[in-house]
Order: sequence, then structure tokens, then C-alpha cells
Amino acid sequence: MSTESDIRAFLASRRAKISPQQAGLPAYGGNRRVPGLRREEVALLAGVSIDYYVRLERGHLAGASEEVLGAVANALQLDDAERAHLHDLARAAAKRPTRRARRARGPLPDSVLRVLGSMTDSPAFIRNGRLDILAVNRLGRALYSPLFADGAAPPVNIARFKFLDPRGHDFFPDWEESVNTTVSLLRTEAGRAPHDTGLTGLIGELVTRSEEFRTAWAKHNVRLHHTGRKSFRHPAVGVLTLDFDAMELPAQPGLTLTAYSAAPHTPDHDALQLLASWAATHDQPSPAG
Repeated sequence: MSTESDIRAFLASRRAKISPQQAGLPAYGGNRRVPGLRREEVALLAGVSIDYYVRLERGHLAGASEEVLGAVANALQLDDAERAHLHDLARAAAKRPTRRARRARGPLPDSVLRVLGSMTDSPAFIRNGRLDILAVNRLGRALYSPLFADGAAPPVNIARFKFLDPRGHDFFPDWEESVNTTVSLLRTEAGRAPHDTGLTGLIGELVTRSEEFRTAWAKHNVRLHHTGRKSFRHPAVGVLTLDFDAMELPAQPGLTLTAYSAAPHTPDHDALQLLASWAATHDQPSPAG
């Protein structure tokens, strides 16, 4: 899709999610032809003319000021991830560099790999915006062992495994939430890096080969993914639910270090220790990059 069509679909999908009552507007009549707000209602809430908002929703964000974008975001009640995505789309339409446009190139520094390898009690990996695992520590490789089956080495792609490998559905037990998160992260990255040919190729492959991905992609949802909980069904230790923290690497633009942990004296902490014992008996390299 082009940037203009992405803008149209994104704004229309956000508009459809807000009812007049949620926006503080009276709901005139019961026969509304569109779900959510009408374009003229968004224009009213944003303080712009109807013609101007229609032009914006048709994909012409290139000349929109920060104030206008902020007003539209307020009218549509966008969250932080959606606001950032709207600004990324505007930059892409204007052919200006987006956030994180400068990206890490070449191999990861040895110092970063040493830090990753020193995290012996937490599964951890470094990924890019396409969800390629570029480097992983011993326990992280053990946790994601189905992705590294048959001697696979980084980079391996989380999204490709999830949607195209038959083992993906079983490995992620909270399937619907996992699908929504993965697709939202890729949609967010597509706004940041609209000219990343590796990303567009991956998305094209997934749209073509996975109906579940195609359905979720059409929702135009975006997400920031800094902390939370994630469940896995590991083939050796069973189901474990871990806390995760994702930290961007300032010296490596576009790369994120994700680490998992479990609270002490919990079943998940016991499962994590069992995973460590399993990893020790399976000659897991550390770190791999």
C-alpha cells in the first residue's frame, strides 16, 4: 500500500472506533450510515474545516502542521502509539526522515554482545523493528528454541515463525493477544520505516501466505511495547508466563534489547530455573549474533 492509502485506512479506522457519545457529541437520529464519527464531526472537534479534514483523510498529510496533527489526534482520542504513528505517516507523506530513521548497520559491537551474554538468569535477545532476533543469550535461545531448531542461527524472525511455522500456534498459547501484538509492532515499524525493503518484503510475504496476519493487518492497529507479560508453551518445560522489559539501545538506532524475568518463589520462576537446567544440557551457545 502507498503512504496515502495507509493514511486513509488509519484515520478511517480510528474514526470508526469513536462514538458521538464518547466524543461528547449528541447522537442525532438512529440511522447513522457509518460506524463511529462522521468526517464533519471530526473536523468540528479538531477545529478545522470539513473540506480540510476530508483532504487529510484522503492521505494529504504532507502540509499539516504539528498543531493540526495534535488537534486531529485529540479529536480521535488517539493513544501515545497512535499519535506517534500519525506523525510518522505525516513525515512519510512529506518525505521527511521519520523517527529512528538512522538505523544501526553492520555487526553488533562486542561490548553489547558481552552485556547480553552476562545476563545469565534472564532470557534476553536483541531485535530490530522487523522482529528479527539478531543476537540472543544462552537462556533466550533456550526459551525460543523452536525458532532455532535444526541448527538455525540469528537472524530468525519472530513474525515469520508465528504465522508460517506450524509450531507457532502451539508455542504462543495466548494466540489472539500474541497475533495482535506482533502485527501492531510491524504496523508501527512500517510507519517509522516506510522505505525499508526488508520490512515491506516480510509484510508482503505474510499478507500473501497467512489469512490471520492479513485480517489483523487490515485493522491498522499500532502499539508501543515496553513492558508487560508474555506466555510461552515450551516443548521441554511447559507453559511459563514471564514479565518482559524492552529497552531501545541508544547507540544502536532501531534495535531493542528485550529481557524476561519472573518474580521469585513463583511457579514461573521455578519453570525458568528448569529452563536454565535444560539449556545447560543442550549445549546452547552464548551469545549468538
